[in-house]
Amino acid sequence: MNDLKNIAIQWFTAFNAHDLEKLLSLYDEQAEHYSPKLKIHQPATNGLIKGKSQLRNWWKDAFDRLPNLHYKIIKLMADDEQVFMEYIRETNDEEDLRVGEVLTIKEGKIIASRVYHS
Repeated sequence: MNDLKNIAIQWFTAFNAHDLEKLLSLYDEQAEHYSPKLKIHQPATNGLIKGKSQLRNWWKDAFDRLPNLHYKIIKLMADDEQVFMEYIRETNDEEDLRVGEVLTIKEGKIIASRVYHS
């Protein structure tokens, strides 16, 4: 479980540094990501993207659009295959948003992530 929490901490470190390559290195090649923000910014995806290429495009766009985007950890909880992350999404010109995200991890790589907004 601590290994999974460590992956989550690496995830936050890479995300907050906007280090796209480090962030992507935590994911499996065929990883899936679901987010309500995807539904808004890329409606054709219906909120779901698959594979590192789509993940790269999504986060690059987010980092370009929101250069001050930062996540503040509230809580991390892990079991044998998942980490639940609760955090505050902070960026300029937008209200802070409380977020829950679940990372599913297999053999040390994130195979799926799912975002929930309050």
